[in-house]
Amino acid sequence: MENYAIEMLNITKRFPGIIANDNITLQLRKGEIHALLGENGAGKSTLMSVLFGLYQPEEGVIKKDGEVVKINDPNDANRLGIGMVHQHFKLVECFSVLDNIILGVEPNTAGFLQKKEAREKVVALSEKYGLQVDPDAIIEDITVGMQQRTEILKMLYRENEILIFDEPTAVLTPQEIEELMQIMKGLAKEGKSILFISHKLNEIMEVADRCSVLRKGKYIGTVEIAKTTKEELSRMMVGRDVEFVVPKDPAKPTDVVLSVEGMTVASKSHHNKNAVSNVSFKVRKGEIVCIAGIDGNGQTELVYGISGLEPLKSGKLEYMGRDITKLPIRKRSVAGISHIPEDRHKHGLVLDYSLENNMVLQRYFEPEFTSRIGFLKKDNIRKYAERLIEEYDVRSGQGPITPARAMSGGNQQKAIIAREIDKDPKLLIAVQPTRGLDVGAIEFIHKQIVAHRDKGSAVLLVSLELEEVMSLSDRILVMYEGEIVGELDPKKTTVEELGLYMAGAKRTEVKA
Repeated sequence: MENYAIEMLNITKRFPGIIANDNITLQLRKGEIHALLGENGAGKSTLMSVLFGLYQPEEGVIKKDGEVVKINDPNDANRLGIGMVHQHFKLVECFSVLDNIILGVEPNTAGFLQKKEAREKVVALSEKYGLQVDPDAIIEDITVGMQQRTEILKMLYRENEILIFDEPTAVLTPQEIEELMQIMKGLAKEGKSILFISHKLNEIMEVADRCSVLRKGKYIGTVEIAKTTKEELSRMMVGRDVEFVVPKDPAKPTDVVLSVEGMTVASKSHHNKNAVSNVSFKVRKGEIVCIAGIDGNGQTELVYGISGLEPLKSGKLEYMGRDITKLPIRKRSVAGISHIPEDRHKHGLVLDYSLENNMVLQRYFEPEFTSRIGFLKKDNIRKYAERLIEEYDVRSGQGPITPARAMSGGNQQKAIIAREIDKDPKLLIAVQPTRGLDVGAIEFIHKQIVAHRDKGSAVLLVSLELEEVMSLSDRILVMYEGEIVGELDPKKTTVEELGLYMAGAKRTEVKA
C-alpha cells in the first residue's frame, strides 16, 4: 500500500447556493510537489482551507500518515505539521518580519520574550533555503516577494512538513517566480510534501511531480506531469481546447486619446526620490500600449497619477485634448476613463458590498440606477448585474447578492473587468488584468481587450507577465527606475531583449 503524507478522502463542502467541493479525493505522497489545478471558483482554495482547518467539511475524512485526523482549526493543522501560504497574505503590516514569523509561537522564559534565539533560527533558515529577508524590516515597507518569503519562513520556523502554497506566484515578478520554484524544489528534496495551487500551466509543468484537476467543484483526475502536456491539462481544467495566443489584427491607431507630458510623481517610501521621473508618451485610439517592467519601477505610481489616485509633482495630462491634470477621480471616470486596478481589494471592490452593488460603484448616480429624488432603482441594478455575471462568467454562490468577500480571487477580478469594460470607456487602463485568472478566463479577457481596441478605444496595459506583454500589446514602453528607457515593437523584439531593457542593461531615446 502506498505511503501518503496526506489523504483527503471523499471531501464535500457546501456554502449557500453552491457545493464548493463535491466528493473530492486528493492524495499527497511524501516528498512530492503535487499541483492542484482548476478554473476560478473550481474549489481549490476551499479544499486547502479544509485541510488547514479554516473550514469543516460536511462529509469525508482526512488522514495523515495513514491515520485519521480531525482538524478543527489552523492550530490543529500546525500541530500536525501542516502550514499554508495564503493567496492574500496573512501578515500584520505594522510588525517586523521577525515578529510576523514568530507570532503565536513566541519563545519566552518566565513570560519574557526571547527574540535572540528566534532571530538566530530565522536567519539560519533564510540562509539554508535561500530566502534572504531582513528580520527587522517592517512588512508594509517590503515588496510582495519579500512578504511571501516571510510567509514561507513562518511555515519553516514552525517545522511544518506539509506545505500548502495557494496561488503563490500571482503577485510575483518573473525573477521572483523563478526563485520560488527553486525554493520549492529544494524543500521537496528535504523531504517536505508540497501542495501547489496554480492556474499557470508553465509553472506546473516546470515544478510539479503530479497534478490533480478540479472543475466546478468536482474531481476530474490526477496525472503524472512527465507524461502529460499543457494542452491536455487545459482541456481537463476547462473542458475544451484553449487558444494560448491572442488572435488579433494589426493595430490601426488614429487620434491621440491620452497625452502624458513630463509627468513626475513623488515616491512615498523614499522622501528624496521620485517614483516617476519626467515621463512622456501618448496612447491613441485603436492601439494597446503596454508599460512593461520589473515590479517596483514606477508603474504603480504612473497609473495612480493618470487615474487620479496620486497628485502629480509636475507635468501635464491631456485626455481627448482636455487638461485633466487636476481633475477629480469621479470626473475622470465619467469622462470615459476606466481603471482595472492592481490591487483588487484596496481599489477595486468594497468587499462587504454585494456583487450587484460593486457592479454599479461608479454608475449608481446615473438615471438608469437612481431616481430623480435619489432612490436606487434596485430592480435595474439587479438586471444589470445579472447581465454582466452572465456575459463574463462571474461565478458566485448567490448570484448578484453574493458578498464580494465570499467570492474567489479570480471571480472578484472578473467582476471588476466586467464593470470597467462595460462602461465602454475611451481609455481603458488595465493593470495586471489577468492576475490570478485561469487559462480559459485569460483567453476570454484578452479577447475582450482586443475587441475594445478594435472598436476604436485606447488601451494602456500594465503587465508583469512577459507572455501577455508580447502577445497583447501593439507597442511596448519599458520602465526602469521611474523612467521610460525604451520603446519596442513586439513583432520585432524578443523576450531576451525586453528583459535587458527591464533590468536597466539597455536603453534608447523614446519619442514622446
